[in-house]
Amino acid sequence: MSSEPIYDPAKSYQDNFDHGPFGAFADLASFEQPGEPKHTFLGHPVYLPFGIPAGPLLNGKFVKAALDKGFDLPVYKTVRTHRYPCHPWPNVLAVKVEGDLTSANNRLVASRDYSEPLSITNSFGVPSFDPDFWQPDLASAVAYARKGQVVIGSFQGTKTEDGSVADYIADFALGARLLQETGVKIIEVNLSCPNEGTSNLLCFDVQRSREVVEAIKNEIGNLPLLIKTAYFAEEEKLRELILAVGGFVAGVSSINTISAEVYDAAGEQALPGEGRLWSGVCGSSIKWAGLAMSEKLAQLRDKLGLSYAIIGVGGLGNAADYLAYRNAGADAAMAATSVMWNPMLAQEIKTQLQEDAE
Repeated sequence: MSSEPIYDPAKSYQDNFDHGPFGAFADLASFEQPGEPKHTFLGHPVYLPFGIPAGPLLNGKFVKAALDKGFDLPVYKTVRTHRYPCHPWPNVLAVKVEGDLTSANNRLVASRDYSEPLSITNSFGVPSFDPDFWQPDLASAVAYARKGQVVIGSFQGTKTEDGSVADYIADFALGARLLQETGVKIIEVNLSCPNEGTSNLLCFDVQRSREVVEAIKNEIGNLPLLIKTAYFAEEEKLRELILAVGGFVAGVSSINTISAEVYDAAGEQALPGEGRLWSGVCGSSIKWAGLAMSEKLAQLRDKLGLSYAIIGVGGLGNAADYLAYRNAGADAAMAATSVMWNPMLAQEIKTQLQEDAE
């Protein structure tokens, strides 16, 4: 890739947090958007319902840079109710995938060759600082948004070693309240993380997901709540989840990553540490899954008579991909991996769409 990435994979998470963003995100140039916003997202005017999902925007500096570069829906990286450590370095590596990443094509070799078509591992473990840091930091980013832009706050609950299921659910409610206190206008709960009561992702545990969503909504009232989900291979399981929570949530963001075994060139585990042989993969090789989920969610919305927004995520890298997500039924779309190496993507998409309209 020709552009210096906004998040430097050669540096630790802490180095990136303290000294990033890098590349074009580090300059002070701001993209001036003419006229009035012509779109809305959950009632908020936006110039384009396009942004960056939870992941690359580590803190307020990154979010403000994204706003400056024309990303109208940036998501502040997922936080917790207390400090939580990051996985050891490295956290990002390139992976080469022949075609689409699927359950039959999920043993990958990692490298530091970040070239097109780009897919990467993404193994952080959802680190977080204490609310004493992230609450004022997020509040500052929320206030920084200009006309036609909305900052979204992402969070998840954490189970303590000796905690009960009730404690786990209560932690989600507390996290939602702490986010609400920042003045953020939309929040997103990460259900695509491990359910700390079972070995599955939380979004695959329909009953637990419902309990979590109800606890959050009881806490935040009318503040719009998005849920972040993984890819559902079984459509009936997705239907069960939407039946359980679709009436409570304002939107569904999908997908996060697809898990794969990641090795180095010598055939050894590429990411050090217990439990990291399997790692989430994102980028061009999962676009098929993101588009498929947007289509499935749109079909379910119509069949069940619901009104949630759909946020399509996965492998988006250009204006054609953005339009593909919108045509698949998504009300908004987001890009992460491509943005890390192309921080001008929002401006490029807006320019292309304007030229196509003329």
